[in-house]
Amino acid sequence: MPTLLQKHEGYLTGHCLVAMPGMGDPRFEGTVIYLCAHTAEGAMGIVINRELEEISFPDIVGQLGIQPTPFCDDVRVQFGGPVETGRGFVLHTSDYQNEGTLSVDDSMALTATLDVLRAIASGDGPMRVIMALGYAGWGAGQLDGELKGNVWLTVPADRQLVFETAVKDKYTTAMGRLGIDPRLLSENAGHA
Repeated sequence: MPTLLQKHEGYLTGHCLVAMPGMGDPRFEGTVIYLCAHTAEGAMGIVINRELEEISFPDIVGQLGIQPTPFCDDVRVQFGGPVETGRGFVLHTSDYQNEGTLSVDDSMALTATLDVLRAIASGDGPMRVIMALGYAGWGAGQLDGELKGNVWLTVPADRQLVFETAVKDKYTTAMGRLGIDPRLLSENAGHA
């Protein structure tokens, strides 16, 4: 099955966006966003470093009529972005697939159905997951304009950064992969 990355080469599907200091939008300051799709028509991603302390995964599945189990205890809920914040999205390893799964690349996928929540609760879900409420979205050309305006840096994504790095460390880890110490960046961009 072809993945989005194979269909749309030259775009940043499967990469992470890293917010530049002083970007001007408090919803995205200090964020790392995993891009699930990026095409000429627009882009969609999940913020992977903003944990929501006030809501738990067992609470969410319980509200949906799914019996919480010990498998639910380790899943943390994150702010995925400001679009459709009442809707859940599960970014996960590609070992789980169903009809509603979007394969991002060979190692990661996105599912936004109750089936994945049931699978997680039963212990049959993906090996690694991020449960996100909402997503970040851009219209045609919007993200490309923000990239040209130095709003975001980009870094290739992998399982370690997305799933295994502590939430609080993802921003500095992503910057470090680019050889950047975020404390040394200026909030002002310039052009020569």
